[in-house]
Amino acid sequence: MGPLDTLGRPVRDLRISVTDRCNFRCTYCMPKEIFGRDYKFLDRGELLSFEEIDRVARSFVRNGVRKLRLTGGEPLLRTGIDDLIAKLVLIPDVEDIALTTNGSLLGRKAKDLAAAGLHRVTVSLDSMDDAVFMAMNEVGFGVQTVLDGITAASEAGLTPIKINMVVKRGVNDGSILDMAGHFKGSGHTLRFIEYMDVGTTNGWRLEDVVPAREIVEMLDQEFGIEPVDPSYRGEVAQRWRYRDGTGEVGVIGSVTQPFCGDCTRVRLSAEGVVYTCLFATGGTDLRQVLRSGASDEMLDEVVCGLWTNRTDQYSETRSSQTAGLHKVEMSYLGG
Repeated sequence: MGPLDTLGRPVRDLRISVTDRCNFRCTYCMPKEIFGRDYKFLDRGELLSFEEIDRVARSFVRNGVRKLRLTGGEPLLRTGIDDLIAKLVLIPDVEDIALTTNGSLLGRKAKDLAAAGLHRVTVSLDSMDDAVFMAMNEVGFGVQTVLDGITAASEAGLTPIKINMVVKRGVNDGSILDMAGHFKGSGHTLRFIEYMDVGTTNGWRLEDVVPAREIVEMLDQEFGIEPVDPSYRGEVAQRWRYRDGTGEVGVIGSVTQPFCGDCTRVRLSAEGVVYTCLFATGGTDLRQVLRSGASDEMLDEVVCGLWTNRTDQYSETRSSQTAGLHKVEMSYLGG
């Protein structure tokens, strides 16, 4: 079972950021006004090595984790990512190893990722419209290359594929039905994500959020959908299926429909800090523990302690009191 936190939640999902760098500058994550040419990213020596990541992952698995997800930044920018995957697949009791990517490099790397043992991928794509998508990623990157990456991942067996669309009112909410129509019947699952107040640089405002309920109503009116039961405890997306049997969509309502009560996730930053909430203001430095010569038993003790002391339920307590908190940035946490 492993340890439970103060609210009785087990740890099941470890999200591992392998780099803080990204080749996109998405407005809701790494706005280029902040992450510009002069922004100082982590030096190579500050990043956890693959051996260190493997040690931390094994410790979390001994404490109950069963799912690993590689994130960034953009994880496919990390040199030798296949070697890390090949290490992680050897950890006993790991049931699922996934990777979240913007899809820009997926077309050329999908086969190698699959060969290394990766199970599946999640791809971020915020519109089918080139103009809208380019305005959101702010580097002029077009939709087709991402779609080609999704095809390559599917052909390599990295399935089931999930596509994540962050919905921001007045920016890409007009793309909701086009996105749904494109992926309906494809065998992939499109997930709509409410624009969240992660970090402090994305200029989040509540009025920019398109509520999950509104997205569901749009989809139902256009296509006809019905709810599906969650497939496991802690699943963040509400599942809906098309009434005509052509697949599923998911809606993640972190702002208007919080799911803190069943949150089983923990996040490891690229430099080895563990955060027990996506909206965290601070974390636990495991790199210092690792590089001080700690034994596996000592590491396990720290990991167990940081989880059993966990009290996080930010999305359920979001209010004027939490509005001024200096939260860690999305690109650093890995989403």
